[in-house]
Amino acid sequence: MADSKSKGERTREYIIQRAAEVFNTHGYAGTSLSDIMRLTGLEKGGIYNHFSSKDELAFAAFDYALGMQTERMRALFREHKHAVSRLIALIGYYFELARGEGIMGGCPILNTAIEADDAYPELKARARTAMRDLVDTVRRTLEKGKERGEIRADADSEHAATFFVATMEGALMMAKLYEDETPLQTAETQIRAYIESALRLRDASAE
Repeated sequence: MADSKSKGERTREYIIQRAAEVFNTHGYAGTSLSDIMRLTGLEKGGIYNHFSSKDELAFAAFDYALGMQTERMRALFREHKHAVSRLIALIGYYFELARGEGIMGGCPILNTAIEADDAYPELKARARTAMRDLVDTVRRTLEKGKERGEIRADADSEHAATFFVATMEGALMMAKLYEDETPLQTAETQIRAYIESALRLRDASAE
């Protein structure tokens, strides 16, 4: 099937894709328009034909990187049906991010949240919403697990989801800082222990 997108639409998508790589790797403040021009091979006017400002491009690039992350998580969930298996798969995904697999630069939510802070309120708001959505994804996974008899009925899904995301995002930040996966390995050990002690439902035939 022929690509129905116009040349302008394809160019805009190309700019976003390349900008997402550099923003997620070097940050908003650390990325200049010259960097984007060099990566895309476009002149300044060619970029501003599609984006009114660096801010607009940054927002589009963040949304693109976030979409890539969301799609990868959906793919993992399609491969794993049990709630606990999905959590373990998500742990593995954080190792992928640390290794630069899939999304160059790692987790766009973490990177944007660290950089944006109060200096870039609109980016901070986007990162906050995305983080909340991530926590909600884990919480819904646990709630569905309760319905299917996989997760203990008395488990606090909101607490567990926040613990999971905070632990893995923090471990990813440390792993990138030290260029060492040990923090992720430690986080995995602790979360697996938490899953077994506080979340997984054991039926009468188990063990």
